[in-house]
Amino acid sequence: METRVLYIDDDVSLAHLVKRNLGRSNHNVVHVHDANQAVERLQSESFDVVVLDHYLANMTGLQILGRFRELGIATPVVYVTGSSEARIAVEALKNGASDYVIKNASEDFLSLLADAVVNTVANSRLRKAKEQADEETRRAKERAEALLAEMNHRVANSLALVASLLRLQASSAQHEETRQVLQETQNRISAIAGMHRSLYSNDKISSVDMKPYIAALVGDLSDTIGGVQSRLQISVDLDDIELTADKAVSVGMIVTELATNALKYAYAEDEKGEIRIFFKRHEEGRARLAVEDDGAGLSSSSEAKPGTSKTGLGTRIVRSMAESIGNGIQYPHTPKGTIAEVLVSLEN
Repeated sequence: METRVLYIDDDVSLAHLVKRNLGRSNHNVVHVHDANQAVERLQSESFDVVVLDHYLANMTGLQILGRFRELGIATPVVYVTGSSEARIAVEALKNGASDYVIKNASEDFLSLLADAVVNTVANSRLRKAKEQADEETRRAKERAEALLAEMNHRVANSLALVASLLRLQASSAQHEETRQVLQETQNRISAIAGMHRSLYSNDKISSVDMKPYIAALVGDLSDTIGGVQSRLQISVDLDDIELTADKAVSVGMIVTELATNALKYAYAEDEKGEIRIFFKRHEEGRARLAVEDDGAGLSSSSEAKPGTSKTGLGTRIVRSMAESIGNGIQYPHTPKGTIAEVLVSLEN
């Protein structure tokens, strides 16, 4: 591959030697005498490398480097300076030169210059290839994230549609048990839909911010349980915790089951009360998920136990999900009401 070299030097004789020497190695050398000519050629043509001499008639190579920088010219530069001027070479490197060659009267200069040109061009091409690969990777990542966000959006909308259909079917059901089963199924589907909604509305496509997710989930649950808003208060105390999608679904399902049953069975039909939902950092690597009430407690009836349902499916869901994300469902002793808790592992 031919290499195009722009050689900036006002010494015509040396320029002729450089052009002939580099030409033997398949380098196409274009010679200019000053900065204005160099800028004009660099802005109108493509060069692989610039060879820049320090001493010119009306300015130094360092000044030309500064001008390149101001104009955004990024062609790599091999700087040429005298044998006793190592300090100038170092200054050139600080100002953007890629390499330097010490000029002397021997033939070593031409050989060293040829090597510097080859190495500088090779390094520049490698750097450009890496930048191109990084840019392609970035674009591929953005495309994948966009596709994933769109998928989560479509899944959330589809699940929301299914939940709406179940709500309509539940409202027209003639038997109370059938209505409750459909309503519980609707709540479970809504919990999964909410997780997908959090994924596509969040900047982080692989994790769910649990604070708004659980808060929205609890709001939806209280709306679906008719007649309880006026007598039961639901409070939430949530830390800023992020979980992977699969763990977020499990937490959402557990909250759905425990809160639904607390809303239904913890208190008598004419009794006022409070249901408290917590998701707090507990200890290193774990968080405490809990649903608490001051109602009838575990011993009064099986229906009063959070995590149970008419079908028994809720119990199995809570037990399975709790074991998959932590230490299983626990019911710590409390003198009044019920506490159901899971210590959730925060490790991926």
